[in-house]
Amino acid sequence: MAEVVAKAGVRKEPGYLYFVDKNGSVCRAPMSRAGRTKGSMKKEVVAKTGVKKESGYLYFVDGKGNVCRAKMARGRKSGSKKKAVKRKTVARSRSAKKKRR
Repeated sequence: MAEVVAKAGVRKEPGYLYFVDKNGSVCRAPMSRAGRTKGSMKKEVVAKTGVKKESGYLYFVDGKGNVCRAKMARGRKSGSKKKAVKRKTVARSRSAKKKRR
């Protein structure tokens, strides 16, 4: 689960995307909408928290406006490789049956 890194208390407004930039500050940018011209939008610093980011963690702004982090999933879960192999063999056997008909 996620752990709170810094209490910023940011109030979120609808229509904005809130994120933690590379400097560790909470920023916001207008969400993309249909019909908008292409190009990057200006980001606006909402709160300077100065969070030091560590690799392997996902940093985000939670519902209460605090900066949180969660461990990123790396690699596959054990056992999923076996399921993928089973799916391939089933698909091959089905295609072979169709060719015989």
